[in-house]
Amino acid sequence: MKRLGLVLMVIFFTTIFESCSERNTFSSGKWIDLTHEFSSETVYWPTADLFKLDEVYRGYTERGYYYFSNNYSAAEHGGTHIDAPIHFAEGKNSVDIIPLTNLIAPAVVVDVSNKTMRNRDYQIGVVDFKDWEAQHGIILDGMIVLLNTGYDKFWFDLEKYTGTVKRGEDAVSELHFPGLDPQAAQWLVVERNIKAIGLDTPSIDYGQSVLFESHQILFSKNIPVFENVSNIDKLPSTGSFVIALPMKIKGGSGSPLRIVAFVQD
Repeated sequence: MKRLGLVLMVIFFTTIFESCSERNTFSSGKWIDLTHEFSSETVYWPTADLFKLDEVYRGYTERGYYYFSNNYSAAEHGGTHIDAPIHFAEGKNSVDIIPLTNLIAPAVVVDVSNKTMRNRDYQIGVVDFKDWEAQHGIILDGMIVLLNTGYDKFWFDLEKYTGTVKRGEDAVSELHFPGLDPQAAQWLVVERNIKAIGLDTPSIDYGQSVLFESHQILFSKNIPVFENVSNIDKLPSTGSFVIALPMKIKGGSGSPLRIVAFVQD
């Protein structure tokens, strides 16, 4: 199955590059940005530092040329970002050494929004993946799995998106949003050979988690996680190709992520 996943990747790139050479343009299809912009409104974990942008200089210098520059600061884990395995697994990959093959791969989208819209604390289970496979076929080796909970539409409403507008330690117990059931995480690492997994909520574990077991299970196998991903609902169940490139922070437990998907016509 691993060989088949590699073959699919080769076919995808071959098709694109052949199309490029024939038409002097990129393959017919569209790019979809899966990244939220970073600003003072960006969602961060209640205990994490928020994104801050400070202007250094804007205007014309004494020598007559225009110059504009900012300083920025933020926690690693906020907005559209990557969790590196070392975040919850000692000795595993930090963000700077995650292989590119875990970040650039074909993707499947598992839509569970019909369940998560009825239950803020829904945990995506093995049955959801098996139901998806019954309709679309087995999740092949080498895939990136994206979970569509539908919560992306709440991005600009912090209470609807996370369950609370509070910040600090007291806010953590009030978090309510869907995530991946630890049993499903275990199933994915044992029964399927995925490259990475992402979703459109603040955490791969649901909001009420206290042990973050899905994090622990995935990271023990060096599988990175993408959180606060946008526009997953605009991707097909199969047939998209994801490129997820984090800031290369040496020793980092995570970082901001620019993630995009290409969908061929």
